[in-house]
Amino acid sequence: MRKSARLSVPVSSFAVSGVIDQGCEFEGKLCFQGTVRIGGTFRGEIYTPDTLIIGEGARVNGDIDAGIVIISGEVTGNVRAKHRVEIHAPAVFKGSILTPSLRVDEGVIFEGSSKMVNSATHPGAQPKGSLIGSSGKAKDTSNKNTTL
Repeated sequence: MRKSARLSVPVSSFAVSGVIDQGCEFEGKLCFQGTVRIGGTFRGEIYTPDTLIIGEGARVNGDIDAGIVIISGEVTGNVRAKHRVEIHAPAVFKGSILTPSLRVDEGVIFEGSSKMVNSATHPGAQPKGSLIGSSGKAKDTSNKNTTL
C-alpha cells in the first residue's frame, strides 16, 4: 500500500529567517528568500519564492506572491502561491487565492474565491481557460470544445 505524501508541515518545523513580530507594524513592499513569520501588522506587497507564515493575531492587508503561504491570522487581499496555501483556525481570510494546493481547516472564516491551477503555470503563465495568452493578447475562445 502506498503512503500519501503529507502536504501540511507544522509551522514549528520551518527555520525562520525573519520576523515582523507582535507589536510591530510595516507598510510597503517586502521581498525575501527563506522563511518570514509575520506576527504584527503588515500593509503592502509581499514577494518570495519561499515561505510566508502569518501567525495567529497577525493582520496582513495586501497582495502576496509566494511559494508557500501559511495563514493563522487575518489576511485581506490576493494570494498567489506557487506550491500551496494552508489556512488554519482561527484565521480570517478575505480575498482571492490562486494556487495548485489549498487547505482550509474547520473554524476558518473564508470570504472570497479560490482558483486551483497547476504549479507549472505559475508564475508568469496564465491558468488554463485564461482569456489572455502568454503574448499578452486575447485568445480566441470561439471553439466550443475548449478544455478549461
